[in-house]
Amino acid sequence: MATIPTLGAERTPGRTASRAETRELLGRATYDLLVIGGGILGTAVAWTASQAGLKVAMVDGGDFAGATSSASSKLVHGGLRYLQTGAVKLVAENHKERRALATDVAPHLVNPLTFFVPVYKGGPHSAPKLGAGVFLYSALSAFRDGMGRVSTATHAAQQVPALKTEGLRSVAVYGDHQMNDSRVAVMTVRAAVEAGAVVLNHAEVTGLRFSGGRVTGAELTDRLDGTEFGVNARLVLNATGPWVDHLRRMEDAGAAPSIRLSKGAHVVVKRRSPWRAALTIPIDKYRVSFAIPWEDHVLLGTTDEEYTGDPKDVRATDADIDQILGEAGHAIRDEHLDRDLITYAFAGLRVLPGGPGDTAAAKRETVVTEGRGGMLSVAGGKWTTYRHIGRTVLEKLAHVRGTGIGEDISPIPATVPLPGVGAPNAVAHRLLIDREPGSRMEPLVAKHLASHYGTLSFDIARLIAEDPALGEPIHPDGPDVWAQVAFAADSEWAYTEDDVLRRRTTMTVRGLDTPEVRAEVQAFLKKRSHG
Repeated sequence: MATIPTLGAERTPGRTASRAETRELLGRATYDLLVIGGGILGTAVAWTASQAGLKVAMVDGGDFAGATSSASSKLVHGGLRYLQTGAVKLVAENHKERRALATDVAPHLVNPLTFFVPVYKGGPHSAPKLGAGVFLYSALSAFRDGMGRVSTATHAAQQVPALKTEGLRSVAVYGDHQMNDSRVAVMTVRAAVEAGAVVLNHAEVTGLRFSGGRVTGAELTDRLDGTEFGVNARLVLNATGPWVDHLRRMEDAGAAPSIRLSKGAHVVVKRRSPWRAALTIPIDKYRVSFAIPWEDHVLLGTTDEEYTGDPKDVRATDADIDQILGEAGHAIRDEHLDRDLITYAFAGLRVLPGGPGDTAAAKRETVVTEGRGGMLSVAGGKWTTYRHIGRTVLEKLAHVRGTGIGEDISPIPATVPLPGVGAPNAVAHRLLIDREPGSRMEPLVAKHLASHYGTLSFDIARLIAEDPALGEPIHPDGPDVWAQVAFAADSEWAYTEDDVLRRRTTMTVRGLDTPEVRAEVQAFLKKRSHG
């Protein structure tokens, strides 16, 4: 981002470099690793490889986590439904990563959540079967989130008043976690940069560089001002998600398709009553749908169907919305599913290993392949295990022949926290009491900042202290304040209204990104970038 200080002043600590400075850095050195794609996979590998001492560059044609990686179900979970396929080891591994994220890596961003599985008369599962399932599920996490059990319909209705009680016999209860995927992505990018990576979003790869038949870099265009530049690297990693085959064809025009895509759509609705737990709603013997309290709203979904269109055109259609509301209606009363309550609908694309069969039954695994020019392509991944994926890919990088990278990789710690790590309640308390005499922060704003930024909230509070106008809400109906826009512009690589409204704040989710708000944010960003 462009810097704000007066001419001759040094950049304020925490401010990101300007785009021109970053392009110059990218163009003048040879990197050990160029990561193309800044979603789950790209950010995980960039962070891990930087920790291991490699000189890393990461670019993305859009925003970091701008596509599928910010269109997830917002869950950090072991995967209860995987038990049906006998994947006990996978669930145990997922639980291990989930606990690490929740306790050591990102306790300020990953929150515990109770889940109910309603058991209705004539439903696809019986209470004893579900009870055994959630008990095993909790056992695989060493009962650290309590013991999976069966509870009463009365208890469930007290916790989730929107729950349908007609024919409700009982509920199975288990514990998992949730997070704001966009915020985790931005914090991971920040962690990679703090470990030495050089990153640039809105930078599109237009071609690959070759030397002696090997891929040794990329040609890029800055999509914000049209500047063309290039990056040299000993090894290039293609982590472009739904676009992975597009980049593989740049390396080898005859490359066969390696993936297929499954669309997952979600709907966000205003809540009409308290939601103290999430619902895992059985649709049939194999599929479930979720209803999850999230950002003061309720997140519903998801769908799972093959997608063959252009990835950039993916969206939640009217048919998707009808399906999601219909499936939620298995367990939620109609008045809580009125279309007038919808604030946002979105869709992302799961990247699945190529091959025949139903996308819903396809394995959710990460696959790393090496192309004819030595470029590595990685596809498939999920937030719960993204750290593990980063380490797995780093191990693959170490064994690519002809690069010598393996000799330069240093051991990394088992657990490195994301920036801002801290207890949100303690941070919120500090934000409320550490105020100048005569000034105050709304408790809802303090809680909001603490649970989205952790201790970095204090940087936002300093912006407000310097300019009290930045403490004003962006929209009167939401907790996001203008200081978050300033922080996003200064320190979080936000350049467009969507960067700010969809991924650095919760404005879009809440249905508050009105044309007026978008115009105001655009004007603010323009003014901020010019100091």
